[in-house]
Amino acid sequence: MNTILVISIIIVIVVLLLAVITTSKAYTYKHTVDPLENNPYVDLELTEQEQDQKKA
Repeated sequence: MNTILVISIIIVIVVLLLAVITTSKAYTYKHTVDPLENNPYVDLELTEQEQDQKKA
């Protein structure tokens, strides 16, 4: 009975430690954003807006 309790506590500690390590690595990751110049979706939205303004 005691061995099951000890093994369970060790597993809980290991899972908690892995969760903390993963979260800390996620916060230190540097996210980047692609520039808008070469994005075809932005160009498409701009042309749609210009067409809507010409219709109005």
